[in-house]
Amino acid sequence: MPKKTMEQMQQEVDAYISQFKEGYFSPLAMLARMSEEVGELSREINHYYGEKPKKTTEAERTVEEEMGDILFVLICFANSLNIDLQEAHDRVMNKFNTRDKDRWTKKED
Repeated sequence: MPKKTMEQMQQEVDAYISQFKEGYFSPLAMLARMSEEVGELSREINHYYGEKPKKTTEAERTVEEEMGDILFVLICFANSLNIDLQEAHDRVMNKFNTRDKDRWTKKED
């Protein structure tokens, strides 16, 4: 499967959501949904890497699946607010590469 750009992912999600009359949820509802998905990821991380094993009656979910859910909701959130995630990513990386460039110990070559 070929790799997608962030722009393609945002367009794909928009095409999916646009087929429904309800459209995107409100920003507050989106934030609540994002919080719910992060909670589900936290639960999976705790099952795989923490001290709380999964119950035998619980459905098998994966960290990858939960991260995918978070990405979908994040893209919905960005689309609903007309935010270009590629541009947002570029701004954040510039911030880390300037403000935080000497914050951490770099590996030696």
